[in-house]
Amino acid sequence: FQTQLLSNDGHNPLMKKVFDIHLAFLKNGQSEAALKHVFASLRAFISKFPSAFFKGRVNMCAALCYEILKCCTSKVSSTRNEASALLYLLMRNNFEFTKRRTFLRTHLQIIIAVSQLIADVALSGGTRFQDSLLIINNFANSDRPMKATAFPSEVKDLTKRIRTVLMATAQMKEHEKDPEMLIDLQYSLAKSYASTPELRKTWLDSMAKIHVKNGDFSEAAMVYVHVAALVAEFLHRK
Repeated sequence: FQTQLLSNDGHNPLMKKVFDIHLAFLKNGQSEAALKHVFASLRAFISKFPSAFFKGRVNMCAALCYEILKCCTSKVSSTRNEASALLYLLMRNNFEFTKRRTFLRTHLQIIIAVSQLIADVALSGGTRFQDSLLIINNFANSDRPMKATAFPSEVKDLTKRIRTVLMATAQMKEHEKDPEMLIDLQYSLAKSYASTPELRKTWLDSMAKIHVKNGDFSEAAMVYVHVAALVAEFLHRK
């Protein structure tokens, strides 16, 4: 059913069902042995349908990045290694798909997923996550066919950006009992992504969540108006 699966660059009901089944294995806890096979079939899936991840709508790439990153903080080292390898493969395939120009889509979706995981308090095990980032960097440095390209330095740049976000979050954790300071930090993080509307929206959404949690509904409404303006401006430019 390859033709049907790839119609409209993978944005069709059949692909959604097939992909959701694959993703369900990552979302619901599996045994270590089962996960090995899940990661293997996901690797095959990415290689078989690259355009669905890197050309069509962003949903599939975004959902996959979110679930893989969650696995990157697993307590089981084999799962962390497999997840890091899969994330690296996603970046590499994206790079090859653009004829070795860039892997901007995966880069963006990984940063957005990190930001969402922090907002959803699902990014526990900071040191384990740092280990996974190290594994990804090592893959990039020892990947011979990629040596002469910009790929290794782009991977390094991505892991550096993730660490910056994690550091900012560590600061937020210190101030979690001081809502004004926390909102301030979130605002400056959102502002630092002014050139990347998707990321800015992610942080503004997370800011609104905190306002709602604190019962500051007019402030939350202001944030949502800001998000709406951001989306409108982005669409107008396009």
